Amino acid sequence: MPFVAAVLLFAVNVFYGSVDIPAADVVDILLGGEPQRESWRMILLQSRLPQAVVALLCGMALSAAGLMLQTLFNNPLAGPEVFGINSGAGLGVAVVMLLMQGSVTAGDMTIGGYLALLGGAFVGALLIIAVILLFSMVLRGNVFLLIAGMALSYLASSVISLLNYFATAEGVHSYLIWGMGNFGGVSLGQLPLFALLLVVALFASLLMMKPLNALLLGRAYAENLGVGVKRVRGLLLLLTGFLTAVVTAYCGPISFIGLAVPHVARLMLGTNNHRLLLPSTLFTGGCVALLCNFICQLPGGGAVVPLGAVTPLIGAPVIIYVVLRGRGRFS
Repeated sequence: MPFVAAVLLFAVNVFYGSVDIPAADVVDILLGGEPQRESWRMILLQSRLPQAVVALLCGMALSAAGLMLQTLFNNPLAGPEVFGINSGAGLGVAVVMLLMQGSVTAGDMTIGGYLALLGGAFVGALLIIAVILLFSMVLRGNVFLLIAGMALSYLASSVISLLNYFATAEGVHSYLIWGMGNFGGVSLGQLPLFALLLVVALFASLLMMKPLNALLLGRAYAENLGVGVKRVRGLLLLLTGFLTAVVTAYCGPISFIGLAVPHVARLMLGTNNHRLLLPSTLFTGGCVALLCNFICQLPGGGAVVPLGAVTPLIGAPVIIYVVLRGRGRFS
């Protein structure tokens, strides 16, 4: 079901947008034909199609990261944004963007510029993950671990604010635009590298289904099954950090998808078996991201709404429901 919905939403994102293009012309362009207006070809091939692919992959990546964190820490409220991993990646991007005096912008960025952003985001995400892992060994309650993650997020935000204060006007403007979140920041030329990075990481995540199921049974039982818990934990954290860093570097901070989508998938399936849950979570995340991207385009309105203003509208109600349903289990 999520797979079919993802295919339909992908088609909707390609056929509909802020500029009205007849469906027959969309099909002609996709088949290599000549449209009535040449501008329609550019809109479709340079904007809509890459944007739909990016939204699909980002939704899958963030959802996979959220599910792996929730299983790893046995915490239903775990997610890249709650634990501050998004903020850590954002801090890494801020260091690269703002310390380079705004020379790295979303409009004209070289492969080297994107690799610098990706490296900064990955280092920032890994730093937050390392601290969270340290806290998880000391703090024995889910609530305290969540509070620690939120504190790290605020700390990263404070450092970002200081960097903005001392940066140039151009750098602040570039970072402000990036911080709104946008699936349209990846051009057709940059798409192959972006897709390759996420597809490889998502494939690696699918290989972790068996260890994730073992972790559900507890550390001792997992070790009895021959699972190296420390090694698995390290791999899961690296995958989580990498997925979050790639999405954040290219598309800006995107909230609630990684936190909410795994719960939606659980409600649909009624199981915690990752052999079913992880693939379902991937495609559900893709659906949510494609839906958010479609809403952002406001078909027929000629405007684009910031992604950061749309994702909470879908994710926040899910989290409120999870909290109300599981009250008393988070202490």
